[in-house]
Amino acid sequence: QVLLVESGGGLVQAGGSLRLSCTVSGDTFTIYNMGWYRQAPGKERDVVATIDISGNLVEDASVKGRFTLSRDNTRRTVFLQMNNLKPDDTAVYFCYALGPYGRQYWGKGTAVTVSH
Repeated sequence: QVLLVESGGGLVQAGGSLRLSCTVSGDTFTIYNMGWYRQAPGKERDVVATIDISGNLVEDASVKGRFTLSRDNTRRTVFLQMNNLKPDDTAVYFCYALGPYGRQYWGKGTAVTVSH
């Protein structure tokens, strides 16, 4: 069974920082793409940032310059460093991994709350 184990969410004041991590366990398939999505209350799930096996990065414009996504292929882990957090960043953050044959895997989500 493939598991995406997330950690690092929590409550922080505006301007603060949090670091999310996500590790894929339970299988050794090639991870072609990995990253984070988020879903704010009443809104759809949207991409935050993803990085593919070649290191190509895709990130939402709203987080550029504030969030940094990095990937450790050996540890099958991605890290999302979030700085200068804003109340609009409040959401449940979901880890995402793309395996062979287009299979998508999702974590259970970790809540990030940014207060004014």
